[in-house]
Amino acid sequence: MLRARQPLLFLGLALLASCDGGVRVQRQGDPCTDSLVTLRVEVLDAQGATVKDATVTATNVDTGHTITSTTSDRGVTTAVNEDIGEGTVRLTATAGSKVSAPAEVHWTCDDCHCHPEPATVQLQLHP
Repeated sequence: MLRARQPLLFLGLALLASCDGGVRVQRQGDPCTDSLVTLRVEVLDAQGATVKDATVTATNVDTGHTITSTTSDRGVTTAVNEDIGEGTVRLTATAGSKVSAPAEVHWTCDDCHCHPEPATVQLQLHP
């Protein structure tokens, strides 16, 4: 009886060897959560130099959801991300008594992520 199974065993091994990449496994989790899409915000002083430790505030005008961050040594923050939600987001920067004019970014969302337009914003502080 063992001899009768040997041809089937070899046939099974031959079929397995002909697979194009082996066993397929369904990944658990959501591929849409790999990383958040961020907005690059640069803060400049009145002379055009970058400003370290400026406070950047982003507010979704429809929902009121706000993200606040501080610029790096290079005057940049990428803390404003797609968690802010779809729609128009108003951005401002402050450093001491200096304030920027507001800028607006529009976030649109697909099935996985939200994307800002424009993807980069410069805010200039005024006395």
